[in-house]
Amino acid sequence: MSAANSTFLVLSSILVLFMTPGLAFFYGGLVTKRNVVNTMLSVFMICGLAILLWVLVGYSLSFSGDFGGVVGDLKAIWLHGVDLSALTPTKIPTGLYMIFEMMFAIITPALFVGAVVGRIRFKFLLSFIICWSILIYYPMVHMVWDNGFLAHLGVIDFAGGTVVHINAGITALVLSAFLGPRYNYSKGKPQEHYNILWVLLGTVILWIGWYGFNAGSALAMNGIAVQAFLTTTVATATSMMTWMVIDMITKGKPTLVGVCTGTLCGLVGITPACGYVTTSGAFWIGLIATMTSYAFITLLKPRLGIDDALDAFGCHGVSGIMGSIMTGLFATKAVNSTITTNGLFYGGGFKLFGLQLLATGFTIAFTTVLCIGIIVILKRVVKMRVDVDEEKLGLDQGEHGEVADYTVPMSSELTDIQNHSNEFQGQLAKLMNNHQRFR
Repeated sequence: MSAANSTFLVLSSILVLFMTPGLAFFYGGLVTKRNVVNTMLSVFMICGLAILLWVLVGYSLSFSGDFGGVVGDLKAIWLHGVDLSALTPTKIPTGLYMIFEMMFAIITPALFVGAVVGRIRFKFLLSFIICWSILIYYPMVHMVWDNGFLAHLGVIDFAGGTVVHINAGITALVLSAFLGPRYNYSKGKPQEHYNILWVLLGTVILWIGWYGFNAGSALAMNGIAVQAFLTTTVATATSMMTWMVIDMITKGKPTLVGVCTGTLCGLVGITPACGYVTTSGAFWIGLIATMTSYAFITLLKPRLGIDDALDAFGCHGVSGIMGSIMTGLFATKAVNSTITTNGLFYGGGFKLFGLQLLATGFTIAFTTVLCIGIIVILKRVVKMRVDVDEEKLGLDQGEHGEVADYTVPMSSELTDIQNHSNEFQGQLAKLMNNHQRFR
């Protein structure tokens, strides 16, 4: 066993797990005050659900055997027969690799929660995530990262462009279309945010955790991991500044939410390419992915009329699609010798670019069809959307009987002192006199 590689992957696994509560803060800060608890709980509870699903059937369907190049078998249910101490090619225990991949199974379904906040029933979401993980996510892992047909064709996805971001983004779009818009949804109108400082906190946690996501996918402490770390940083910085500059040009001022959104687009866009491209390639991926997401969110989304509440498709889906495709343009064997063909811009011709187009298109179609099937069948058993009265009340109280903020408001409502100012005049005068005396 390689102590360096194993230690590196343990830290990477912790960082990827850290991303899920970070996403809870990111989404929780963006929603309205009435839906904060529901949003954060819907994200955070996936930590428990996905872990149990992964050890029950997830690892087996992803990495045990092969059925038609699409999915694994069920011989490793509850990790039965898996030698967790066996070493992988990078000299890390199989058990550690299993844990690292488990963390991806947690964060991926959490991404599409942002599209449906404020109107989806918690029981439906819970049931949907179970079905989605088994029927869509685990097969995608197998097809791209294990022994599936996309891997055999030569499709490359370093850390989850197809498996994670396009997959989750398309799911977000389909769920939003079936749910319909929120009762007070207004196209193009900025929505009220509960706490934009939480959005910044969540963004920072996601950025830090993403190094485990991307660099950790090298599965060893080597030059490819360092390159993935560097390209992730460059693409993210490029995207952050791109979104901010566009905001300044189009709106006349930069916004914190915009900067955080741009940061996320860069992280998403570079994910499939981070271990295959140069810093120059990372710059262009970050720039183009963010410009495309910005154009979709501000120009195309209002015309579609689909209420993706927190732009899960606009960020993860669109930037993930662009990142996956551009991997076929910028990938180079000079960075990663394990790939057999250079990208189009590095003299490799159309082959890799065509494969990336194929994988991107297949992921979109596969996820769309199965999502529709799951939703149509599940709606017959579990009601999908909350009632209008509960939506107006807010899902925090309607679904959970909790509220996010127990503090006494100081700005929007009168305080006790303001309501009973006469009773406090003597005390306030004495306080002010003491203050003046001790200055």
